[in-house]
Amino acid sequence: MIPIVSKLPQTPTTIFSVMSALAAETGAINLSQGFPDYDAPIELIDLVNNAMRQGHNQYAPMPGLINLREQVSQKTEKLYGANYDPATEITVTAGGTQAIFTAITAMIHQNDEVIIFEPAYDCYAPVIKVMGGVVKSMELTPPDYRIQWDMVRKLVSSKTRLIILNSPHNPTATTLQQEDIDELISIVKNRDILILSDEVYEHLVFDGKAHLSMSRYPELRERSFIVASFGKLFHTTGWKLGYCLAPAYLMAEFRKVHQFNVFSVNTPMQYAAAEYLKNEEHYLSLAGFFQEKRDHFRKGLEATKFELLPCSGSYFQSVSFKGITNEKDSEFAIRLTKEFGVASIPVSAFYSRATDHQVLRFCFAKRQETLDNAVDRLLKL
Repeated sequence: MIPIVSKLPQTPTTIFSVMSALAAETGAINLSQGFPDYDAPIELIDLVNNAMRQGHNQYAPMPGLINLREQVSQKTEKLYGANYDPATEITVTAGGTQAIFTAITAMIHQNDEVIIFEPAYDCYAPVIKVMGGVVKSMELTPPDYRIQWDMVRKLVSSKTRLIILNSPHNPTATTLQQEDIDELISIVKNRDILILSDEVYEHLVFDGKAHLSMSRYPELRERSFIVASFGKLFHTTGWKLGYCLAPAYLMAEFRKVHQFNVFSVNTPMQYAAAEYLKNEEHYLSLAGFFQEKRDHFRKGLEATKFELLPCSGSYFQSVSFKGITNEKDSEFAIRLTKEFGVASIPVSAFYSRATDHQVLRFCFAKRQETLDNAVDRLLKL
């Protein structure tokens, strides 16, 4: 074997792959990895088929189809009052994770510092490290996982290049509040700090609350990459279709990397997405659709021994099991899968230090029958 020096020597296979594989092996109900178990809208599938039959099967333009970028621009202006130029400020990507990877790659140089908030989606820190950056992480704690902005100020230095935010948040299902936005504006003012805002669950905000996108605030928009996902929007995570918004000077650098990464993204699905977005109800109805699932699942879980943590957005429900066992969350998640037939994600996997608050994450983007069956099994704990 040829000797190599790994850029990620401590990085194992992602917990999502591990738990989904265990669920498949044991026949457990998979509430671990975040994907629906119901079909995508038949109208959308028909639109893809039509695009294929019409011959749209070759490379799309590098930034994405212009008609799709125009639809994204219109949606963003309608929802957040922000005007993004489809030609220079919107790029279609191969899912949200690719957009995150590309933005970090384009912006982070050796020894640049990046502030992240843990528990954090597991792709942030590894990409920063691969690019030679330095991860400055702040640990958030249950039950509310609020950001302590006085501590953020202590993390900021002359080397701080980027702050990564995620709202609605995976895995904690929290959302940014106006006071968070005000604090963020104050911190970055007069500093050369960029923002990477992971907003892939933007349409899944509950209880009548508004999603506070970075695009709403001019002083944040001018320094932000905003990442979104058609997979979450259309219930089609396997399509790996997303997009990134950024001011033109940032998007120009983003595209320099994007063109040598994936270059372009699935063509017929872009045609379908552009047509499907013309009906605004397809995204305006999502919050109600998933809130109904959240409420149904929470009602069932209330009869179990778990303690429910707040859920204000995304399609995840976190629970504390402190009153059930003293096991580590990773051990308990495995036992829950093998002995009770329900797969979850141990939230310690989202901390770089594997911080264990004895919390598990369940995905409720499932059919009601699936959720009911899972609750029935969890009642046996």
